[in-house]
Amino acid sequence: MNKAVTKRVAMHGTGREYLRRLSADIRRDRWLYALLVPGVVYFLVFKYLPMWGVVMAFENYVPFSGVFGSEWVGMKWFGYFFLSPAWTRYLANTLVLSLMNIVFYFPAPIILALLLNEMQSLRYKKVLQTLLYVPHFISIVIVVSITFVIFGSSGIIYRLTEKMLGQPIKYLSDPGVFRWMIIGQTVWKETGWGTIIFLAALTNVDVQLYEAAMVDGAGRLRRLWHITLPAIRSTIVLMLILRMGSMLDTGYDHLILMANSLNRNVSQTLDVFVYEQGLKNGQYSYASAVGLMKAVVSVTLVVSANKIAHALGEQGLY
Repeated sequence: MNKAVTKRVAMHGTGREYLRRLSADIRRDRWLYALLVPGVVYFLVFKYLPMWGVVMAFENYVPFSGVFGSEWVGMKWFGYFFLSPAWTRYLANTLVLSLMNIVFYFPAPIILALLLNEMQSLRYKKVLQTLLYVPHFISIVIVVSITFVIFGSSGIIYRLTEKMLGQPIKYLSDPGVFRWMIIGQTVWKETGWGTIIFLAALTNVDVQLYEAAMVDGAGRLRRLWHITLPAIRSTIVLMLILRMGSMLDTGYDHLILMANSLNRNVSQTLDVFVYEQGLKNGQYSYASAVGLMKAVVSVTLVVSANKIAHALGEQGLY
């Protein structure tokens, strides 16, 4: 009994000491903590508070009745989705685009960061980095408009293809080309911006390792394989785990802008389905159910990928 009382007193003392240190840290770095306020408010207002809307996925939601006044229907909308004959097409299109993103887009920033890291001229490196960052800030609407101008029936690429092959390639309407156009736009727009994290990781590589490897006769490729890549491996694994969380996110705005009646069978993904059912058709409960299902699958993928990373000896996300 005395031991239990002693343990509680010790824990209470430790807690008070922790609060005292935390209070001192906040007073000392009060302006740094103040910078956290906008971010915390943003996540509370736009990320956490809207989570109450998940209740709509289990209701027959009527706007006039509100979330708490609508009829509770349980798992009805989930079953309705899986009984729909088109759900396999939506899921297949989503997975194909996501896998293509992982295979072709995910390595692109890594490769580009490695190439930039090998540049000797710091001035040219900064200029090139700035030029590579610019596409990230261009609206996807502008990117799609540029694509229409270049690859449309009167565009330069369309005409060159027609002259070289004798027949044109219908870049904007051919279902077989549609996915490659989406991936190409994503790579062009986001690759430069994605190099920031990997270039930051490369700054932590000890220069003496390169010097020792050069003394031992290691060429550029060997230094890249045995020094550079192992140094940023944990960052690559971390970014891959985070990518798993957006495995089912393909971006409805991008696909809607590129979609037409001829490529509709490959442009319909889960994001497009949620947009059409929720905003266009007004079936808020149905769209919420599909969105909740996506979120659950995404969390499962992140947790699974993190466990696999730990099993392979990597630090992982947590």
